[in-house]
Amino acid sequence: MTVNVTPHLNFRGQARAALEFYQSVFGGSLAVITYADAQSVTAVDEANQIMWGQVESDAGFRVMAYDVPGHTQYEPGTIPVFVSVRGTDADEITRYWNALAEGATVIAPLAASQWALLYGMLTDTYGVTWVLDVQAKWDAA
Repeated sequence: MTVNVTPHLNFRGQARAALEFYQSVFGGSLAVITYADAQSVTAVDEANQIMWGQVESDAGFRVMAYDVPGHTQYEPGTIPVFVSVRGTDADEITRYWNALAEGATVIAPLAASQWALLYGMLTDTYGVTWVLDVQAKWDAA
């Protein structure tokens, strides 16, 4: 099993531009899923914004980003980053999840999603927001 910790950057309407910029700097592949792709559109003007995105290079650079939807509070500088723990073994990710979840505020329960075999988000007792997931295969955009 492999586990990686990845910076997960939060934007409002700028995730695609930021990811494209990071790709131009570090190279690698860009993968994105929009709110429309995931059939999770709550506001028409946000349909093409990024629900999940990543740049990953052969050299080991990886950054993830998304656009915080309009119905969710967003204050730049407040939860600007998630700590993303991505692995290939569901049992190990579930163990990490269960340990982090004690006393935490669960934002999204650990469950299957459209972009990952398992995905969950929580804020631990220290105020750190964690995203844990089991990577699914996807095609680079």
